[in-house]
Amino acid sequence: MSDFVAALGENVLLEGFGLAGASVYVAETEEDVRRSWAQLIGHAGVVILTPRAARAIGPAVGDPHSPLTVVLSS
Repeated sequence: MSDFVAALGENVLLEGFGLAGASVYVAETEEDVRRSWAQLIGHAGVVILTPRAARAIGPAVGDPHSPLTVVLSS
């Protein structure tokens, strides 16, 4: 069920999103990002990504089966 907003990436850039109600997934390495991303597919409705997390995921961000994504500006 796609019913929540998630934020994925480096902790320092995502600290405030939890206060706004997003589920924060801290991922400091590319491997952590890809692992968390795989868990979010089919569950999160929207995923906010840090620029580094978006690069780690690569073209999968645009997959039609992926959640709607927003990439923070760098």
